[in-house]
Amino acid sequence: MSVFAAATGIGSWPGTSARQSAEIVVGELHTLPHLVELPARGVGADMIGRAGALLVDIGIDTVPRGYRIAPGRSAVMRRAVSLLNEDLDALEEAWENAGLRGSTRPVKVQSAGPITLAAQLELSGGHRAITDAGAVRDLTASLAEGVAQHRAEVARRLDTTVVVQFDEPLLPAALQGRLSGVTSFTPVHPVDEPVAIGLIDDCIAAVGAEVVLHSCAADLPWTLLQRSSVHAVSVDVSTLAAADLDGVGEFVESGRVVLLGVVPSTAPAARPSFEEVAKAAVAITDRLGFARSVLRERIGVTPACGLAEAAPEWARSAIELAQKAADGFAGDPDGI
Repeated sequence: MSVFAAATGIGSWPGTSARQSAEIVVGELHTLPHLVELPARGVGADMIGRAGALLVDIGIDTVPRGYRIAPGRSAVMRRAVSLLNEDLDALEEAWENAGLRGSTRPVKVQSAGPITLAAQLELSGGHRAITDAGAVRDLTASLAEGVAQHRAEVARRLDTTVVVQFDEPLLPAALQGRLSGVTSFTPVHPVDEPVAIGLIDDCIAAVGAEVVLHSCAADLPWTLLQRSSVHAVSVDVSTLAAADLDGVGEFVESGRVVLLGVVPSTAPAARPSFEEVAKAAVAITDRLGFARSVLRERIGVTPACGLAEAAPEWARSAIELAQKAADGFAGDPDGI
């Protein structure tokens, strides 16, 4: 059974306390806890800032629209690295306090993927890095090396297996040519599918671990994902159209995992039961005609997307519901 056929969080978490967040995630998620991201802490703590902290021999700085590639170690880069280290220390402390060092419980770390990172980082002239093939190659190589080092450090500090999630919310827009340029005279051309597959697969080969690709965006390129080396795909089920279900089915039939984001990312009017959460996932696999055993072997359960905008109470509830639903799959999926 894949490590991703489990309950986990997407990555982002509300608030600013690394220690408290780590304690909750380690305590509630007994199948696949994760290193949290706390974007409420500001510059350097969001998805792109975190990825910047992982880059090797490439720096970042801020610009009015976000981040740019910059020489040397700027104050922004130093802050991003410091926040990452704070999060790692908090996770290690929570792990030790729970008596999990040397356990078989795996852990997940996250980073922006190569395409989203290149789409979000600016070059010195203001254009997106994704418009420069050389910059994209350099960024991908730097990211791959940095995430590999990061994964190895977490594995050493926790003495356990560490898997990787690449966040690619801008993958569909990049493939479809929907990214905006600096002006209408400088369009961002679509990324070719073979190029995208190559960038993603290069990162997977470098990190040396099982990899899940996550995106909350609609129009996921299932044909591309099927041809890639990703071990699992994490999706927000509310974005799935009828045409996507064929892609989900083929991906699962290939022996890989789909993590279904069936728990709301912010508190709904009425809290669902874990049975309702489980049935939302079952409805998809039943519609695809799979035996219920696939829930145990090839389906994971997550919140719909990151929890940074959730109330702290709901963030805890969301991962608790995901875990209980996954536990139901592991027990008696036919009884759901």
